[in-house]
Amino acid sequence: MAKREKRNKSRGSTGNNRKSSEDFLMKNKDGVIETASGLQYKVIEAGTGEYPFDGCNVIIHQRCALLNGKIIADTYKENEPDEVPLDELIEGYREGLMLMKKGGKSKLFIPSELAWGKKGTGNKIPPNALLIFDVRLVDFW
Repeated sequence: MAKREKRNKSRGSTGNNRKSSEDFLMKNKDGVIETASGLQYKVIEAGTGEYPFDGCNVIIHQRCALLNGKIIADTYKENEPDEVPLDELIEGYREGLMLMKKGGKSKLFIPSELAWGKKGTGNKIPPNALLIFDVRLVDFW
């Protein structure tokens, strides 16, 4: 009996996450650009030079939060940027970074379909979660 209640509660939060995310994205229009994939982004600082490319490595400062404001990761707070291969990032994050120039800063609103989707990542990112990244592209090669 307890298992069934837990499953039903989980399904409810999954549906709530999807609905909350959809509602947010529909209303999120102030200075926001939406791509064909559904990624929404807002340019904070334009940056200069070239754009990152498939297969490159990026150095990024990032703050990742859920729609409810819960912080998932924050390199700004740690004052230590991340270095990652661009190809290892979730689809929406890759797309957003490839729209930025070196030194640029943007806010990315990544729908769950371009992130972790229906499964989430266990305790850290729930199913159907919208991710909000405040990201600066420090460098790439």
